[in-house]
Amino acid sequence: MNDLSWLSRTSLLIGEEALAHLTKQHVMVVGLGGVGSFAAEFIARSGIGTMTIIDGDVVDPTNRNRQLPALSTNHGESKAEIMANRLKAINPEITLNVVKSFITPDMVVEQLSTTPDYIIDAIDSISPKVNFLRLAVEMKLPVVSSMGAGGKLDPTKLQVVDISKTYNCHFAQQVRKNLKAHQIYKGIKVVFSPEEVDKNSLMMTDGNNYKKSAYGTMSYLPAVFGAVAASVVIRDLIKLVKPD
Repeated sequence: MNDLSWLSRTSLLIGEEALAHLTKQHVMVVGLGGVGSFAAEFIARSGIGTMTIIDGDVVDPTNRNRQLPALSTNHGESKAEIMANRLKAINPEITLNVVKSFITPDMVVEQLSTTPDYIIDAIDSISPKVNFLRLAVEMKLPVVSSMGAGGKLDPTKLQVVDISKTYNCHFAQQVRKNLKAHQIYKGIKVVFSPEEVDKNSLMMTDGNNYKKSAYGTMSYLPAVFGAVAASVVIRDLIKLVKPD
């Protein structure tokens, strides 16, 4: 039997029944950058029993200002492997599925066929994100999706809304536009910020990984996005045991 003593403070807050429920749940985190890496850690520290983490990227020096796995000592190493070791160090008894792969249609179908109880979408490129969300909606899997964290500074602006209610977020606008091509207009829970973007922080990129441009980022903002997304997952799973 698992030793849950390290979760005593969590149990004190949500109760033993809800905690036991969390230990039986499977949460998938797709993308382990500034948002997803922190979301994955918060999910693991909440006592979730099974996690799938997906990311095919390696640590780059420019990641160090905002991404949990990124250190000056591990440039070029797999983000998924670094996070897997970290999550196992937090909870050695967690069942962890590690997918070191970029998002492709075949991979998404294969991974979603495991029917996770909840999904955090922290993909930061439009085409893979839309494809992933489309399939999750078609399979009726619960998902919370992170919108754009770049070019913004104020974490108190964050909101959790249906994707149809987003505004002042160019990333969300592009996701909505592409989802409409699949007749998906609403029904996806998202974390977004209506804060006006600092347009002076925009830069063009080489187009790798489906990204043509990127905004400047601050250390804490993606982490807060990840924290809010993780909170949505945990609170929704708890409601199955302790409804309002």
